[in-house]
Amino acid sequence: MTISVLWGILLSTRVLRRFDNPSWLNDIHAYASGMSILMVLLHMVSLMLDGWLRFSITEVLVPFSAHYRAFPVALGVIAFYLLIAVGGTSLLIKRLPRPFWRTIHYSSYGALILISFHAGFTGTDVGSPWYRWLSLTLIGLASLAIVTRVLVGRSVNRAARPRRDDVIVPRTAPAATASSTAAAAAVPSSPLGGPATPVVSLDGLDLVVVARRRVAEGVVGIRLARADGHPLPVWHPGAHLTLRLPGGLERQYSLTSDPADRQSAEICVRLSPTSEGGSSWIHSTLHEGMRISAVGPSNHFELEPAPSYLFVAGGIGITPILAMIESLPARRDWYLLYIGRSRATMPFAAELLRQYPERVTVFPSDEHALPADLHAFLARGADLVYCCGPESLMDAVAAYVSPERLRIERFVAVVRQSLAGLHSTEVTCRRSKVSFTVPATSSILEEMERHNVPIIGSCRKGVCGTCEVRVLGGVPEHLDSVLDDDRKNDLGIMYPCVSRSSSTELILDV
Repeated sequence: MTISVLWGILLSTRVLRRFDNPSWLNDIHAYASGMSILMVLLHMVSLMLDGWLRFSITEVLVPFSAHYRAFPVALGVIAFYLLIAVGGTSLLIKRLPRPFWRTIHYSSYGALILISFHAGFTGTDVGSPWYRWLSLTLIGLASLAIVTRVLVGRSVNRAARPRRDDVIVPRTAPAATASSTAAAAAVPSSPLGGPATPVVSLDGLDLVVVARRRVAEGVVGIRLARADGHPLPVWHPGAHLTLRLPGGLERQYSLTSDPADRQSAEICVRLSPTSEGGSSWIHSTLHEGMRISAVGPSNHFELEPAPSYLFVAGGIGITPILAMIESLPARRDWYLLYIGRSRATMPFAAELLRQYPERVTVFPSDEHALPADLHAFLARGADLVYCCGPESLMDAVAAYVSPERLRIERFVAVVRQSLAGLHSTEVTCRRSKVSFTVPATSSILEEMERHNVPIIGSCRKGVCGTCEVRVLGGVPEHLDSVLDDDRKNDLGIMYPCVSRSSSTELILDV
């Protein structure tokens, strides 16, 4: 249990980031935590089987009922229930409010201290100096862990707290204020006008462009940092930022830099020939020193732990995969197939070949008469396959890889028709204590905004996942392109910008 707690502290302070990727580190922490509960259960069973102590099931489960050293034994029983609470809520972390889970999780520190005192004053070896020293060491380590976590938590809270001279934009009716908030917060610099004072949205970040570079033909890299100098929120490979651009536009861009660098992060933007104003504005107007508002980071393409990976990237689809590759330790088994129109248009192609010549295959289409042999590449076999790029590429990969092994991220939404047919739905937002009818001609997200329910909508096409809500009742009909439908049902979530309801009533946790 000491290992589990201290490992969790190292995870929160990111000390171990250089040795492995976060998903594997979290798995080790979870494994040690589960083993600590298992060892306590075995200890309790052994007490009931011990012919000298003769503990009953009541004595090992009910505090202060033991005939032998009732008080220190009670400390161990209480600690056991704390462990069960921590382990149970960790299994349900996706379904619980984050503050509630965090509060329960912190009780593991108290459980460790209780178990240390329990061991120091209950065991049959308590008179031995080595035993007392061991208990005192555990207590000292637990206390150090608590102090470290408190100090880290204070620094994070201090970083997140807005300064006295910041202007806070209140959330009123989102439908009426979305475009004006984006316009005011996105570009408060002289080229496009706007307020001179920093603007901090309650659901966004105030960022400044600290560097701009050309990474390929038609592709620029934009490095962003918080305007107030504080660290960026924690993010993992596969995450993206939603930039709020002039005219109410919002666009999502994958983070390509090192997640361990909390001071700045980089996105790469390709100039689209059919740009609706997003990429063209970034290429022509967004330069060093300018400020822009963003939401996130968000992640629906996170790198899951696995012994081996195959990555398939098409063009600008290399951006989320680059951060994944850089996060993996040298011993992890992975290969990349990177497809593009030409080497000049493929960001990071030369760097990847130079750094990983035996793992990376770059396939510029203008240098080959035939398309890339996806079947041969995917025949290598791997536990998980990650693919990002044009829709045609992802469809081709999906033809060879089973759904349980495939992870994809889409740039555009897949057109999905409602099987339930368009009908009105009664929606209840439980925490907001608001109920309303969603007509067949309106989306659930639009009606939530119309009734002042606190929710953020970004792409409004079912791609970015910003509007994710938890479903408490009713049957959602998933029409988005964010996650696999079975995965959404397992998590109990939906994306109300395009998804609807198969039932006549829907209860949401918002």
